[in-house]
Amino acid sequence: MQTVETLNEGLKRAYTLKITAKDIDSRVDAEVKRVAPQIRMPGFRPGKVPANLVRKMHGEALTQDALNTTIQEGVQKLIADHKLRPAMQPAVSLEGEFAPGSDAEVKVELEVLPDVPTPSIDGLKLERLIVPVSDEAVDAQIMQIAGQQKSWEDAKASYKAKQGDQVTMDFVGKVDGVAFDGGTGEGMAIEIGSGRLIPGFEDQIVGVKAGDEKQIEVTFPEDYGVDTLAGKPATFDLKITAVKIAGDVKVDEELAKNLGLESLDQLRGILRGQMENETGGLTRTYMKRKLLDQLAAGHDFPVPPSMVEAEFQQIWAQLQHEAGHEEDPEAAMAELEKEVGDYRAIAERRVRLGLLLSEIGQANGVEVTQAEMNRLIAQAAQQYRPEDQQRFFEYIRQEPMAAAQLRAPLYEDKVVDFLFGTAEISEREVTREELEAAIESEEGAVPHVHGPDCNHDHDHDDKPAKKAKAKKAEEPAAEAAEAAAEEVKPAKKAKAKAEEAPAEEAPAKKAPAKKAAKADDAEAEAPKKKAPAKKKAAE
Repeated sequence: MQTVETLNEGLKRAYTLKITAKDIDSRVDAEVKRVAPQIRMPGFRPGKVPANLVRKMHGEALTQDALNTTIQEGVQKLIADHKLRPAMQPAVSLEGEFAPGSDAEVKVELEVLPDVPTPSIDGLKLERLIVPVSDEAVDAQIMQIAGQQKSWEDAKASYKAKQGDQVTMDFVGKVDGVAFDGGTGEGMAIEIGSGRLIPGFEDQIVGVKAGDEKQIEVTFPEDYGVDTLAGKPATFDLKITAVKIAGDVKVDEELAKNLGLESLDQLRGILRGQMENETGGLTRTYMKRKLLDQLAAGHDFPVPPSMVEAEFQQIWAQLQHEAGHEEDPEAAMAELEKEVGDYRAIAERRVRLGLLLSEIGQANGVEVTQAEMNRLIAQAAQQYRPEDQQRFFEYIRQEPMAAAQLRAPLYEDKVVDFLFGTAEISEREVTREELEAAIESEEGAVPHVHGPDCNHDHDHDDKPAKKAKAKKAEEPAAEAAEAAAEEVKPAKKAKAKAEEAPAEEAPAKKAPAKKAAKADDAEAEAPKKKAPAKKKAAE
């Protein structure tokens, strides 16, 4: 097999592999000998079919298999001989049409990972913002729980319902005077002011009494989860069957026992732990962003454009989905289009930081154990239907990149924890509000421009910190970090096929976006997640 390099420019490489007809024919001959004993043909004893007849019957398929196998081995040898580290799956294609008995020319195009300079991790300084959990905050949580456990007492017949009271009703919803599916119910109990029902519904039942009949008018939100109702005006015919007032809220040992606990002190301890974990997570987020800023500011190197493009497409798809759920989707998209350059810079920074974290992890022996990987796979499988979970396990085993994507977030967190251990950390007490403000601030939420989130010619992103549109935008591309540590295998077939992840059903949110195209092939190959239950029309 002859190999000729046709492109060596930056991180881009291209090669032509020439496979001789002799090589292919020898492989076909070997395959014919291997399968001949298994071939059955009328007039011949099992295993005694002549090789020339086997080749005549199955020659085309055997030739194609031989060609694919030769190409695969050729690409693997090319990568090994040239010590290449592919950034993404190499693009492999045949030059022209292949005819049996002739030589084959194969074009291999790829981008390689850059030589990441030895990361400088000395002198890292971070501040840990600590939010003490006060007794008052714990008490407030207990009062909230007690409020949810409140008892209800029937009000007097003449009592008019007000905010905080519970109203039980039968209802019939209509659009254009016609009852709609899911809009009829009996015995629905709602606490006025809870915000469970569509806007305007609860406000109009203030003042009702038991036995009242009333018609109210509402308009379903534009982003309502049922397309036939979204944005439509509707009426609801109500029959009030009961009005109840809340009993006294009591915080005592009985409250804890009703929750399945032994004592009120145990409840306090659990709530304190939950609050500490929550604020601890916010503290870690803040520290991680500051850590990434320092790493990004101290390192600059070229990154593969294909990885940046893949990361950008992921970010952009998320932003488009969010824009589609704004009050004015067209205006939201127009605003996004103005910032496309900023988000491409973010994608570049994320990829660069991902590669940097990978280099740090490898240099310092950070790894995800097999036991940890098994837990990750088991957890991910839980989101699929039981009958599809085995297919998911097989998919992960067969697709190294899919496994790398599962492993990546944990790998990244372990590298970050390692860096926390090497950094000089000071501590300062703040309120939760101050911590959240620090995270959402421009310096906290939008990282410096020297990494997988940004360009490399400023000290900070020029993009203002907006409504936290892409909360993950400041995080490194974890898949890039982990994939950099994996051996990227060449395409198994001559014509490269895009890797397909398991198809997932989107949960029934307020206004599910319609897919532009249905991935029939992907759905056939990969398991689907469990379909969530739809909400009632009145809620």
